[in-house]
Amino acid sequence: MLSISGLSVTYGPVHALTDVSLEVPRGEVTAVIGANGAGKSTLMRTLAGLVKPVAGTATLDGNSILGHKPEDVVRMGVALVPEGRSTVPELTVDENLRLGGMWRSKFERAGLNAEFYDMFPALAQRRNSRADTLSGGERQQLAIGRALMCDPQCLLLDEPSLGLAPLIVTQILELVNRLAVEVNIAVLLVEQNAVTALRVAHTGVVLNLGQVVMSGSAADIASHEELRHAYLGY
Repeated sequence: MLSISGLSVTYGPVHALTDVSLEVPRGEVTAVIGANGAGKSTLMRTLAGLVKPVAGTATLDGNSILGHKPEDVVRMGVALVPEGRSTVPELTVDENLRLGGMWRSKFERAGLNAEFYDMFPALAQRRNSRADTLSGGERQQLAIGRALMCDPQCLLLDEPSLGLAPLIVTQILELVNRLAVEVNIAVLLVEQNAVTALRVAHTGVVLNLGQVVMSGSAADIASHEELRHAYLGY
């Protein structure tokens, strides 16, 4: 389980996160929603070791993941898929995957590669194709797959639906839910497409100006009339 307690981050005089607490159990998707500037990406970057907090704790299965270099956070079991489908366009699908697991042994990479292609059969057909020839949805699958090459216990997904058609968004987020359950990892999903995110998530957390204003079951948040108008846009 990923457990976050009292997490606060500042950028100079700006309070990006204030006393944020939440838990992300294994085998489930926890969706963090909120408007632009709510602190969603700051939360993800802090957990990945890219931003240093001023207060609070974050542990994965009881081990602190704060205060470490990003590469060490990965080795501790936390993988971030950043906003913007971070694949290397000049490399093939297979090469991108190898890059994701480059610090693992050849034997471990081979096993993870096989698991990836079992989960993403469409990309197995294109393993020798350059990433820049893939569709947007395929590139997002590859970005997720590259993170899975780290064999994470916790997967951080920052805006995976960005720039994708609605049907592809649904497919990607359903895939994320399936990964959480089948691989038994904790998935923290940051998503502006709040309605779709809450459909696939088990738990929802609403951020506003860096603070948690509501958390609970995704269904309860989706049906909360005041929250719908304020954060979900319907």
